Amino acid sequence: MSISWLGTAVLSLLLAGSLVYCALTIIAARRYLASRPGLGLRALTPISILTPIAGRDAGLEENLRSAFLQDYFPFEIIFAARSPEDPAIPVARKVMAEFAAIPSRLLITGEPAYSNAKVFSLERMMDAAHYDLLLMVDSDVRLRRDMLSRIASEFEDPAVGLATCPYRAVPGKGWCNALEAVGMNTQFLGGVLVARWIEGMKFALGPTIAARRNVIEEFGGFRALGSYLAEDFVMGQRVDSLGYRVILSSCSVEHHIGDAPLSGSLAHRLRWARSTRRSRPAGYFGEVFTHPLPIALALTALQPDLWPALAFTAVVRAAAGWAVAGWVLRDPLTARLWWGVPLQDLIAIAVWIAGFFGKHITWRGRRYALLADGRFEPVSD
Repeated sequence: MSISWLGTAVLSLLLAGSLVYCALTIIAARRYLASRPGLGLRALTPISILTPIAGRDAGLEENLRSAFLQDYFPFEIIFAARSPEDPAIPVARKVMAEFAAIPSRLLITGEPAYSNAKVFSLERMMDAAHYDLLLMVDSDVRLRRDMLSRIASEFEDPAVGLATCPYRAVPGKGWCNALEAVGMNTQFLGGVLVARWIEGMKFALGPTIAARRNVIEEFGGFRALGSYLAEDFVMGQRVDSLGYRVILSSCSVEHHIGDAPLSGSLAHRLRWARSTRRSRPAGYFGEVFTHPLPIALALTALQPDLWPALAFTAVVRAAAGWAVAGWVLRDPLTARLWWGVPLQDLIAIAVWIAGFFGKHITWRGRRYALLADGRFEPVSD
């Protein structure tokens, strides 16, 4: 048996699995769209919006302002920063003064008591919150005006313990950030939709999560998540294990990913990959099927006469990507940069392979070591 024949056989099987995955993505997108409820009249449940701030993210002022512009009542907004010198604080104070009629507060948390500073801020903010329905929003997220109305509607079902929002990545300047956003909008959310259909939501997506206070307390509170890097994934797991429903919300948000240079963009992707590998090892191996174009390219390089498979794969990949970016997210970026999808897919599979190696990450300027169970700890210089 020649190496060429074996390679062709393996790549052909992987490509077949990838094409099946693309078909599942299209079906999963249609099922998600069909399941989204309408927005009717309902009682208004008080909501506390919790937003950790750290540094001056791209579009920070507009991101924070979007929380105040909700067509909803009553709600409050709580911000938390680690240090009183954080450059995000003047921006937060400016927006708070602009909307002085809406209850809002700013907390200074000090140094975190455990590795995940974001979780420590959420713990402090939950302690200060007046209401029992909590919406956790990252500072790089921009909300729609009907966000709170939709969240309140979804939590009318007492079985729902947590809702997590699909997000449309919006890049800053730079081609590498644009390609990263295209990948998030065509590839990442596709995996979320397929998982939702096949096994149900057993995880959450970090940028925007809503949860009941009593459910968080039931799994041990935020402190129980403080040693995990992917605290969103663990939170969803624990809520599901308690018997509550975890849902993918009908309301999407904008995730402004900034304008980091190529090195910063790749470091972000690699941190995400290494975290995912430890959070769900089997699922990370299965991600090979989310890379149909690179697999088809490798197969064609090995057997040039199989080029029709590459052409067919490009069409199927485009259809699956548009089912997510076009139908679900209504993303103008992907429509404009469709030609960049093959390059993005090559970068994505390279990062996926790199994710199998190494155990260190850099986050917010600090270096950490990842442990085998998804926890992480700071590394001293």
